[in-house]
Amino acid sequence: MAVLLGGQSAERDVSLSSGAECAAALRDAGYDVVEVDAGPELAQDLQRIQPDVVFNALHGRWGEDGCVQGILEWLQIPYTHSGVLASALAMDKQRSKDVFQSAGLPVVQSGLFAKQEVSARHMMPPPYVVKPNNEGSSVGIYIVHEDANTPPQLDETMPDLVMVEQFAPGRELTTTVVGDRALTVTDILTDGWYDYDAKYKPGGSRHVVPADVPQEIFDLCLDYALKAHRVLGCRGVSRTDFRWDESKGAEGLILLETNTQPGMTPTSLAPEQAQHMGYSFAALCAWMVEDASCAR
Repeated sequence: MAVLLGGQSAERDVSLSSGAECAAALRDAGYDVVEVDAGPELAQDLQRIQPDVVFNALHGRWGEDGCVQGILEWLQIPYTHSGVLASALAMDKQRSKDVFQSAGLPVVQSGLFAKQEVSARHMMPPPYVVKPNNEGSSVGIYIVHEDANTPPQLDETMPDLVMVEQFAPGRELTTTVVGDRALTVTDILTDGWYDYDAKYKPGGSRHVVPADVPQEIFDLCLDYALKAHRVLGCRGVSRTDFRWDESKGAEGLILLETNTQPGMTPTSLAPEQAQHMGYSFAALCAWMVEDASCAR
């Protein structure tokens, strides 16, 4: 078995950690594992190794946006997580939101705009959020607060086209789907914005599993996450993130996005939810391997 890790995206370090954890768990479960840092020679590396299965532990662009999945389909190697179309669709924040909206799932107003325009004037009344349309892990997030007089001055590393999205206030909730089952709900507590450091640094956030929320909100998170997984065409494991404004009840629950390859680090949410539901980390990884296939 080959575990793909690292890669070339902004989330390379997270992927290295995820991949190492998954490789160790799979070895403990009895699998013969080769770790592969996914670089420009990935196709040749896989042809040389000739694995029976690929465990895709990549994050971000090129790893979870359909590109690597296309290589694996071409080479006819069974792999974990979602296929080409679902991966590409989920990674494109605006298009996936269009799909969610068409399925009746609650999302906030958003649009794609040129970086120069966004830095020159407010594209919608504050508060709003600016972010890349095709990155994850809170990479490149700008929050424009309600009292902001000027638009954000975006870093030169931001892409030419960015998403501007109405800010959704409230608590940060998330639900993992494994196969065709929504597991539970986690309430993510931080001192501020749930940014990259809060997600991946020890102590950056505190996770309450299961979330202490009204049963109606809990059930809606499970329902929405499973619907999002299905409407995107996801396979294997996915995780859907929400914001919940308590003052508005059920109408305050907003679906932010679905991650087709959630983090698998010691502080990651999906393994934590799986463990709460009785899956050990090794069992979760093994299930994903057994679920692997082509034509996903």
